[in-house]
Amino acid sequence: MAIDLRYGPDVVDVVEKTTRFVREYVLPIEDRFGGDITAAGGDELRREMNAKARADGILAPHAPVEFGGLGLDMSDRVPVFEAAGYSTFGPVALHIGAPDEGNVHMLAHIADDRQRELYLGPLATAEVRSGFAMTEPAPGAGADPNALRTQATKVDGGWKINGIKHLITGAEGAGFFIIMARTAGAPGDRGGATMFLAPADTPGIEVGRHVPTIDRSMIGGHCEVLFTDVFVPDEDVLGEVDEGYRYAQVRLGPARMTHVMRWLGAATRCHDVALDYVSRREGFGGRLGDLGMIQQMVADNEIDLAATRSLLVKACFELDQGSHASIETSIAKTFAAEAFCRVADRSMQMCGGLGVSDDLPIARLQRELRPFRVYDGPSEVHRWSIARRSIGRARKAAAAAEAGQV
Repeated sequence: MAIDLRYGPDVVDVVEKTTRFVREYVLPIEDRFGGDITAAGGDELRREMNAKARADGILAPHAPVEFGGLGLDMSDRVPVFEAAGYSTFGPVALHIGAPDEGNVHMLAHIADDRQRELYLGPLATAEVRSGFAMTEPAPGAGADPNALRTQATKVDGGWKINGIKHLITGAEGAGFFIIMARTAGAPGDRGGATMFLAPADTPGIEVGRHVPTIDRSMIGGHCEVLFTDVFVPDEDVLGEVDEGYRYAQVRLGPARMTHVMRWLGAATRCHDVALDYVSRREGFGGRLGDLGMIQQMVADNEIDLAATRSLLVKACFELDQGSHASIETSIAKTFAAEAFCRVADRSMQMCGGLGVSDDLPIARLQRELRPFRVYDGPSEVHRWSIARRSIGRARKAAAAAEAGQV
C-alpha cells in the first residue's frame, strides 16, 4: 500500500498563511535590522509580531489546543516550521523558537495540572518566554549530560539549588526556568538528575553575562545563569525526582527535529537567493546558470535539501508513533546540520562578491546556520551514538545466531 505523504487541508492552510506572513511582514523587518533581533527591538518586537501572528491564526501551531495553539503533531509541524524559518525572525514571530517550543512540548507531556496552569499556559500563549538551564561551563554538563554538577539538596518543603549554567538561550527576559540539577550520585554518574521549575524572579537566580556568539537571531541571548541557594518547593519538581534524564528524552528528539525544520527554511532561502542571482547574472558569454560548474552546485543544493526533508519526515513519523527515535533523530540532525552549511557555502560561492556582502542575506544566514552543528549535540557525539547503537545491535544479532547454532 502506498504511503500518503500529502498534508491535510488544515495544515496546507497554515503553511500558506505562514508563508505570506513571513514573506510580507517578517522578512522586511529582519532585513532592515540585518538579522539582529536585539537591535530590532527584542521582546518589544516579539510581542508585536506575536500579536500579528495571533490575529492571522498561526501563533504557536505546536501548542495544545486548550491553550490556544493548533495542536500540530511532529509530522504536521514540518512544513509550517520550515515556512516560518525562511526568516530568522520567523520562529520568534510564531513563538516556535528555541527554547520555548521545546519547553512547551515537554511541559505538555510531563507537567501536572497545577504546573500546566502556572507555567505551560502563559508560555503557550506567548505571555512569557522561558529558559532551559542544563548546559554548564567545564567541567560541567555539556555534550556529556552525565557531567552535571549543579546540585539540588533536599530541605524542608522543597529543594535548594546551587550551581552555574552557561549558554542558556533566551535567559535574559525569561519568565521562568526549567533547571536540570543533580539530586543523586556524583558528576560523571549516569542518572540522578531532576528537573525543577522556577520563576525567573526567584531569589538566588541571577542572569549574568551574555556569551558572545556568531548568531544574532536568538531572543534573550545565550547567557550565564547563577543559582545560589535557590529554593524550589516540592510542587515545582517537574516529573519525578532522579528521573530528569529520562524526561529530557521527551524534549531532545523532537527539539532536534524542530531545529532542523526551522533551519531548513533558512537554508532554502540561501538557495533561492543564489538561484535568482545565477539565473539573471551574465558573464562568460551567457548566464551563470548555464555554466556546468554552477549547475552542479545548484543540483547539490537541491539534493541536500531534498534528502534533509526525507530524513526529517521519517524521524517525525517515528516520533508520532511514540518512539524515542534516537537513531532517526540523530541521523536527521547530523545530516541536516552539515547539509545546511554546504548549501549556504555553495550559495555564497555562486553569488561571488555579493555572496560575502551584506547586500544579500546569505553571509548572515551562514552565521546563523553554522552553530547548528554544535547545538543539540555536536555531530561527532551523534555519530558516536549512532555507531554505538548499530554495533550493539550487530553484537546482539551475532550472539543470538551463535546461541541458535548450539
